[in-house]
Amino acid sequence: MTPFQTEITERTQEMRDNTALQSAAMDFLQASAKAQYSYNFHWMGRPIIQYPQDIVAMQELIFDIKPDLIIETGIAHGGSLIFSASMLALLEMTEAIEAGTIFDPNQPKRKVLGIDIDIRAQNRAAIDAHPMRSRIEMIQGSSVDSDVVNQVKQIAQGYKKVLVCLDSNHTHEHVLEELHAYAPLASEGSYCVVFDTLIEDMAPDTYSDRPWGKGDNPHTAIQSYLRENGSFEIDRQIHDRLLITVARDGFLRRLS
Repeated sequence: MTPFQTEITERTQEMRDNTALQSAAMDFLQASAKAQYSYNFHWMGRPIIQYPQDIVAMQELIFDIKPDLIIETGIAHGGSLIFSASMLALLEMTEAIEAGTIFDPNQPKRKVLGIDIDIRAQNRAAIDAHPMRSRIEMIQGSSVDSDVVNQVKQIAQGYKKVLVCLDSNHTHEHVLEELHAYAPLASEGSYCVVFDTLIEDMAPDTYSDRPWGKGDNPHTAIQSYLRENGSFEIDRQIHDRLLITVARDGFLRRLS
């Protein structure tokens, strides 16, 4: 661990123990969720619908893990797919520079696989037209449908390092099914990242137009999954550093 990393660890512990700071962060999350703050941002021209802090955290994970395949449930406008694809492109470019070889963007070695029950025509067209398209594969269908799960598993067999991100239907039942299906695909030392666990901490009326809410959301699904599966642990260092994140307790590190 470098001196700078040691400073981060110490600072993070101080932040964790700072009740005023923790309260301020939660106040912002609650207010910004109602204001649909995460809908304000784009990545390379596509709406990404994520908090900037979580985008930075994912960049760090991708650089550290160097995955060959990123599996994402939930596509929406495609911004997250574009983000992941661009990070994979940067990894390959960096490796080519270090090796003194030529980086060919038209022959990608790494891929991002997105699954969504409804890939809208305008979003598919925008993704198809994007420069990162060669690194993206999409499957339309429910992420918990057995045929879709089998397709994803077959694709994942061809890759050594896999990172999983779950961000589709946020009900307890659906996320728990996704965890059973996709978390085991995450490589040892890699992560299954579950977004929108913050629903558990929001006011009961925050998501009145959605089928999820307090007591029925990704956070409760994670707790159920971890009670029956010892292969993962919550990496609390990540959300403690971020303070502002939709994925508190959602960064699950694969142990074995």
